[in-house]
Amino acid sequence: MAPGWAQAYKFPAPDPDGNRFGISVLEALEQFRRRLIRSAIAVLVGMLIAFTFIDRIVGFVLAPARRMLPEGSHLIFTQPVEAFSLYIDIALLAGTVIAAPYVLFQFWLLIAPALYAQQKKFAVPFVLLTSLGAVGGAAFSHYIVFPYMIAFFGTFSSPEVAFLPRVEDTFDLYVKMLIGMMLVFQIPTVVFFLAKMGLVTARFLWKNTKYAILVIFIIAAVVTPTADPWNQTVFAAPMVALYMLSIGIAWLVAPRRLEAALPDDVED
Repeated sequence: MAPGWAQAYKFPAPDPDGNRFGISVLEALEQFRRRLIRSAIAVLVGMLIAFTFIDRIVGFVLAPARRMLPEGSHLIFTQPVEAFSLYIDIALLAGTVIAAPYVLFQFWLLIAPALYAQQKKFAVPFVLLTSLGAVGGAAFSHYIVFPYMIAFFGTFSSPEVAFLPRVEDTFDLYVKMLIGMMLVFQIPTVVFFLAKMGLVTARFLWKNTKYAILVIFIIAAVVTPTADPWNQTVFAAPMVALYMLSIGIAWLVAPRRLEAALPDDVED
């Protein structure tokens, strides 16, 4: 760990009244409640906006599944309220996406008073990297992972057993794959902050590349619906690329971190 890290990242000590950031615990809870209510209202407004285009949004979400279904198969619903629930769930998902910038802004207003000026500089990289990772993961799941999953399950269809997936189950699988890939694509963001804090270095990541690739292909083998190497490679390739990108990120941020962290009285 680099010298000066603790001084750069520690939080302020409590004031004489016991308040840590200039406000009491009750005031902090009130701030949290206010930001949470505003975020919930923003999501509700986003849902209302999404309902204006709900047919197009539903069509977009279900398009990969419909495209990969075997001939003669189609999505069905077996409960009276199932289709209605699907529209509500998709509107909630779309509303959350629409409201995401405002929700993140509220989160920033909540934590900003507790940060030093040096720590506040991380806001732009954090928003940029997490946003790019979320969009990249969502796109990869929507256009590649999810269709491959549906295509694999459709291979079990036969004249005796018809593949007629329920829309609710299909959407649940879609959301799980979407969230999973969005988290996987946050690897560069995690490495960025770990490198900033001196917990990892580009040299360490590079030396352990072979082990990382092994772990990645093990994960791909577990989540891939088929056992053939081609599909495993399709799943593993983005993760390997993200790991290599993370090495570059760690290398770029390390020199600046070290220069800022070394005290003035430390000799070269």
